[in-house]
Amino acid sequence: MKRRLDMAGAEVQKKAPRASGLLDEDELLAVEAQFPKGMTSREIIDVFASRGVRFSEATLRKYVQLGLLPRSVRVGSKGKHCGSRGLYPAEVVRRVNQVKAMMANNLTIEDIQRGFARFKEEIEGVSKGLRDLISGFEREAKGPALSEERRQEIEREIEAAKKAASELVRRISSLEASLSSQAVATAAGSAAGDGSHLY
Repeated sequence: MKRRLDMAGAEVQKKAPRASGLLDEDELLAVEAQFPKGMTSREIIDVFASRGVRFSEATLRKYVQLGLLPRSVRVGSKGKHCGSRGLYPAEVVRRVNQVKAMMANNLTIEDIQRGFARFKEEIEGVSKGLRDLISGFEREAKGPALSEERRQEIEREIEAAKKAASELVRRISSLEASLSSQAVATAAGSAAGDGSHLY
């Protein structure tokens, strides 16, 4: 068996192969950085379409319905009569990527659901609790008891808290995804090989 060496003579680590068209870790991080405030369903679908991976609006809705993905959150647009749009956290791309890889390894939807459901309710509870708490702060900040200067200061603090809350939910979702992936990979390994080629 031939070993590959770099210029300094060190052994080059071979990356595990991945299912055709799926995103690698660098691409996933780039998508998450590009959409820190979330993604529309169209943007999610476009990420996969650009790599030749079939993924539709109907499949996205089905994954949400099955509990594999979180529901979108309605976010209002600035300006009069601009309405609102549904945004998914950018981590949804990572989750879809994992589901597609697992399905390529012949895992059933039931196997995938079991792996992903482990901490889902707790994370959704934390996320909802943080949103409700921040909404309460926003209502209080609009009250008449505050001077304009103090109101602006509190609004800046609320914005910082929103970013911190979003980062917290992103991090625990990523942690949950890593743990779930490992659990499903272990199940896949016992069914068909070691599962290490999935990720």
